[in-house]
Amino acid sequence: MSDLSIRTISAEQHAAYLAAQPSASFLQTPGWAAVKSEWKAESLGWFDPAAPNDLVGVALVLYRQMPKVKRYLAYLPEGPVIDWDAIDLGRYLRPLAAHTAEQGAFGLRMGPPVPTRRWTAKTIKDAIAGGQQPKLGDVRPDVIEPSGATVTAQLRALGWKAPKTGEGFAAGQPQYVFQVPLAGKTPEDLLTGMNQQWRRNIKKSAKLGVEVTQGTIEDLKAFHGLYLETAERDHFTPRPLPYFVKMYEAMADQPADCCDFRVYNAHHEGDLVASTIWVRVGGHSWYSYGASSTAKRDVRGSNAIQWRMMSDALAEGASVYDLRGITDTLDANDPHVGLIQFKVGTGGEAVEYVGEWDLPLNKALYTAFDLYMRRR
Repeated sequence: MSDLSIRTISAEQHAAYLAAQPSASFLQTPGWAAVKSEWKAESLGWFDPAAPNDLVGVALVLYRQMPKVKRYLAYLPEGPVIDWDAIDLGRYLRPLAAHTAEQGAFGLRMGPPVPTRRWTAKTIKDAIAGGQQPKLGDVRPDVIEPSGATVTAQLRALGWKAPKTGEGFAAGQPQYVFQVPLAGKTPEDLLTGMNQQWRRNIKKSAKLGVEVTQGTIEDLKAFHGLYLETAERDHFTPRPLPYFVKMYEAMADQPADCCDFRVYNAHHEGDLVASTIWVRVGGHSWYSYGASSTAKRDVRGSNAIQWRMMSDALAEGASVYDLRGITDTLDANDPHVGLIQFKVGTGGEAVEYVGEWDLPLNKALYTAFDLYMRRR
């Protein structure tokens, strides 16, 4: 079969295609280009020569300029949105490489949304308790996804390289995430799947009068104040408030049947005790950012707000509630393991993806940019 054709499409075409898909990352929506305004961006569409007006795949491509020269790293975060089960992925990827090279790209990076392995909450809990396997990747998975191995083999054959975690100019989308499957479940099923501590905390928050409401863009300032408090407590570098305002405006300014973006707030006796950002694209919903107060942690606002977001995702027909990234550590003495234990309590599963892959288009410039990013 001949390669597909590729060309720039409108944001409206892009969003309409995503709306018809069962799952796609919010990082691949046209609105995300406005969030990443420091990068050049374009929406691309693939077309079959046999039906030249029918879209068969889309991508948001972000271009990061190399210092002092007008050459770019082309980046497709958690994309592209194509048929990853295709017998010949080259039909999609060869035209992508050619197009981005024409735009001045010296290298391509993408993050195929293709799972490789899955571990149940029980398996992870037992591994942490056992203390024999400090890394999730060393634990025997409950499910091995055949598509992961197939896609990996095709990418290697096409000249793509898997970057080593934490090295070079890794863009940093998580390879391990934690998800709660929602398809076919009732709210009672979700509660039953949680561990006893989660169920107890949800019940306690309700008894103590914690109220969870959906906010507006006006609530972002309060969210950000709590987020800064969380960053100081948990030792991570926070994003500035304008980033979240831009994110709200850009993601909200898209067709409702494509995407949804919300702020949730949990209050106790007038005090904001937790605040979160929730995103949905098609049947996939995400807990994207979260913050909680150091005071009043005993009212369990974080559990209450998670339960509300999960319940709303289920009510609106989402098939997955995604709590985003986790590290792969299972060492009980590692400070990161607490986040995994919190997410494991939801009763979902850890999912490993194939990770981000590189295709050098100009090896000399690609190597130079990699060295530059290492030294920053």
